[in-house]
Amino acid sequence: RMTEAQMKEFGIQLATAGSGPLKAQVELPGEIVPNADRVAHVVPRVPGVVREVRKVLGDHVRKGEILLVLDSKELADNKAAFLSAREKMDLHKANFDREEDLWKKKISPTQDYLQAKLALSEARIELRSAEQKLHALGFSDDYLEQLPSQPDVSYIRYEVIAPFDGVIIEKHVALGEAKKEDAETFRIADLRSVWVNLGVYQKDIPSVRVGHPVVVSAGHGIPDMTGKISYIDPLVGEQTRTATARVVLPNRGGQLRPGLFVTGRVTLSTVPVQVLVPKTALQTMDEKTVVFVKN
Repeated sequence: RMTEAQMKEFGIQLATAGSGPLKAQVELPGEIVPNADRVAHVVPRVPGVVREVRKVLGDHVRKGEILLVLDSKELADNKAAFLSAREKMDLHKANFDREEDLWKKKISPTQDYLQAKLALSEARIELRSAEQKLHALGFSDDYLEQLPSQPDVSYIRYEVIAPFDGVIIEKHVALGEAKKEDAETFRIADLRSVWVNLGVYQKDIPSVRVGHPVVVSAGHGIPDMTGKISYIDPLVGEQTRTATARVVLPNRGGQLRPGLFVTGRVTLSTVPVQVLVPKTALQTMDEKTVVFVKN
């Protein structure tokens, strides 16, 4: 005999057994990791000395926000080359227009006209090359148009900006430090979605398939989340002897923190049955499996 208070204290629930879908499931251990498709390794693109560091570990950043500022001699050289090529282009264009006019009036020989045309073509190629180098460093056409009017001090200033909205999860830069163009300064992750990497044991590999539904349980007050397997690693880990199955989950509220260990219940198949009860309702008495009913 159990009172209502006792049933509530021990978490005993009543339910009606009936027909329903019986799910064949397998439980797999897993870990939450950042979505690798939304992780950026931020590099300066030009060598220089760190002049300002505006962000620290754990900061939330917006796309286009300045992370740090460098003083770069190489950047100044590239800008000077662009401005020089632009001036040469204007001079050769003016000379070509004059030679073309004289040639059409048959005042100037054809050779002078062709030489002016060749010099203009070479100047145009030089300007294009200098322009593309600055485009590769992230400068827009509007910026290049305004460059001649910029103060000289801005020629060495290079701003490293965030490529998208996210959180700084690694920082490898300090004030006054010299950085090469390919040196990682920050690692930014967009944690609005995360990956759940499940370890599929060797015996379960033939059964687990892409598209199978998964219920991910992290515990500790975090509600269960559902998703589907989107990828299964074709290789088995040499140390763990497991294959990795991936589930992509939205991370609303940021509760799914990378590094958390989780359990994934993968539904392999569903079979309709006439009488269905939760597995936790099955008890063993006198070596027999029984269920308790209330009467």
